[in-house]
Amino acid sequence: MSVNMKAGQTGAPDISVPARSRPRWGARALKWLCAFSSALTLGILLLIVLYICLNGIPEFFYRDEAGVFRFKSELFALRYNSRNLSMLPALINTLSMTGLALLFSVPIGVGGGIYLAEYAKPSSKLVKLVRVTAETLAGIPSIIYALFGMLVFVVTLKIGISMLAGALTLGTMTLPLILRQTEESLMGVPMSYREGSYGLGAGKLRTTLRIVLPVAMPGILAAVLLSIGRISGETAALVFTSGTGTRIAGLSDSGRTLAVHLFKLQEEGRAVGASFAVAVVLLIVVVLMNALSVYLAKKLTTKG
Repeated sequence: MSVNMKAGQTGAPDISVPARSRPRWGARALKWLCAFSSALTLGILLLIVLYICLNGIPEFFYRDEAGVFRFKSELFALRYNSRNLSMLPALINTLSMTGLALLFSVPIGVGGGIYLAEYAKPSSKLVKLVRVTAETLAGIPSIIYALFGMLVFVVTLKIGISMLAGALTLGTMTLPLILRQTEESLMGVPMSYREGSYGLGAGKLRTTLRIVLPVAMPGILAAVLLSIGRISGETAALVFTSGTGTRIAGLSDSGRTLAVHLFKLQEEGRAVGASFAVAVVLLIVVVLMNALSVYLAKKLTTKG
């Protein structure tokens, strides 16, 4: 905006607003590059889902003698054998494994993140050591966790190849992610929220649980969702710790999840089509578990 007034002129000054400058070519190029990257990511995701569905959905049906398509109910039989290739035991084991692993990692990870963000001194050497350790553990390949779980839980603690050993291994694997994400989410909450709560007479614990934690819930939820995806798709760690049992497993029994079941079908080479059906079910299970996590997080946030 410019103000012009000629010499000897009285009255209101001449105020003119320059026309909006056009965006530069660099800004336009960056905008289109970001849009292309987003579209490419979405396109790859849709391509993967479409490929799995096109190859997996037909495996759920067969054509009888009359030419009518019927559903293969044997794919969800209660017991697995080499003829029906049932995935129901693996599906139940997947839900059990996910619940057990999160039952171990979420309380410890969230509790550790709360301590680091709200109670520990930022300049403490212990805090720095925990952060470096968590970031290092988050980047370790899953095969290392598989060897660790086998040596510690299966051999040393004598739990044996079981669902419990696999859940403890996966919980250890996802613990650093949940801990660091919880800490970062809590540190992102404005300090004015805490000061306002303290000014109204609330204590440290009440402020953390009722004010800070609900605001940080979306970030914590993101870590839980990533953990669900990693637990559901893990194979190496479970082959070494929970084994490849084909029945519905208890805590002390060997059992395979959907990911391990898919791997074994592909490895055998005689049931490649059935493995695509397992992939479809695994994809649906992950989406449903993520949706359930979002729903529960919204309930907790609203209540808080």
